[in-house]
Amino acid sequence: MIVGIGVDVIHVKRMARWHSIPGLLERYFHPEELSAVLEKGAGANLSLAARFAAKEAFGKALGTGLAGIVLKDIMVKNCFNGRPEVQVFGTARQALEKSGAVRVHISLTHEQDNAIAMVVLEG
Repeated sequence: MIVGIGVDVIHVKRMARWHSIPGLLERYFHPEELSAVLEKGAGANLSLAARFAAKEAFGKALGTGLAGIVLKDIMVKNCFNGRPEVQVFGTARQALEKSGAVRVHISLTHEQDNAIAMVVLEG
């Protein structure tokens, strides 16, 4: 059963600006997530934008937004085959459990200017 669906879009330029503000990326991204993305070099801003869109889409799928959720408690990573997956910790795990969902499905896409994420919560 589908518990919720969320979609979000982020301008990639937003991540480029965030890169220039010390400590800002660390506020919003899980340390493991940030480390993996920054290894991509020139493609990092595309990946960061897609992952931030995923966090926003997660809140929309919950139906509650991100109020009370620490954004770095939501980690987007790639499986061995490149498929993205969401792992939740702390405040995000509590919100997911409260929603009745037991599985998070995610799709990411990006190009030069925009990144889009879709999240489906399954109960």
